[in-house]
Amino acid sequence: MTPPALLLVGHGTRDEAGARAFRDFVAQLGAAHPELPVGGGFIELSPPPLADTVAAMAGAGARTFAAVPLMLVSAGHAKGDIPAALAREKQRHPGTSFAYGRPLGPHPGLLAVLERRVDEALAGADRAGATVLLVGRGSTDPDANAEVAKAARLLWEGRGYAGVETAFVSLAEPSVPAGLDRCLRLGARTVVVLPYFLFSGVLPDRVREQAAVWAAGQGADVDVRCADVIGPEPELAQLVMERYREAVAGDVRMNCDACVYRVAMPGFEDRVGLPQQPHHHPDDPSHAHGGHPHGGQGHTHAHSH
Repeated sequence: MTPPALLLVGHGTRDEAGARAFRDFVAQLGAAHPELPVGGGFIELSPPPLADTVAAMAGAGARTFAAVPLMLVSAGHAKGDIPAALAREKQRHPGTSFAYGRPLGPHPGLLAVLERRVDEALAGADRAGATVLLVGRGSTDPDANAEVAKAARLLWEGRGYAGVETAFVSLAEPSVPAGLDRCLRLGARTVVVLPYFLFSGVLPDRVREQAAVWAAGQGADVDVRCADVIGPEPELAQLVMERYREAVAGDVRMNCDACVYRVAMPGFEDRVGLPQQPHHHPDDPSHAHGGHPHGGQGHTHAHSH
């Protein structure tokens, strides 16, 4: 019996190198697991669109899918857009079913990769003299931003850094310059700016650019170094397979305790119970702007489809 197909779902990027890194990672994972069908697609911006990937896999005989969002935090795309896209594909391909795994999160394997990236940037310099600025994408979802702060704290524990601070490149504060200002006020003399991203792209490039501008203008007394993104490391592949197995087994432990769609968080009370409306995906012409073609979906953290 063929096991459920592994469907990797990415957000997409206007950076071709980043999109290619995703596609290469999907190909590598497929080569490493010939026992199961493996495919990947994007919800916007980059080819292949998720709809094309599902159509190709369904055409090759896949009927049961376990979808893993290749995303670090549970923000709007993971909570709303991807579940809606999977529901749409189920409508398009009668007889198919989709289990949905959880995002990658601050897993110990990824923390080990982040630690290596910091060591690469330090190039032998003492960890005790280094402050790390972990820079996330940023979201209007406070729970997603809190996950980045959690990753920063877990990265600090037991690794001997002077400190680990948090910043965001968009949609949330502190910004990269504000995060560097904070490091300076705390007395940092060496700061490693660590992009909390899986692959290269427009936003990681922006992180490096903003750090370089700050260093040139206000960081004369600070040695600012930029680390690389996580990349297609073995730990990432192992974690994706762990999330796949969880989805197949139905063991999906979403964090609902601080979700703005379930809990009245200060400043976000109007979102409780709000139906999730995926935004327009230009690569999917059947998806009308502003809503789901089959009607809005209430937020359920996508425990099942």
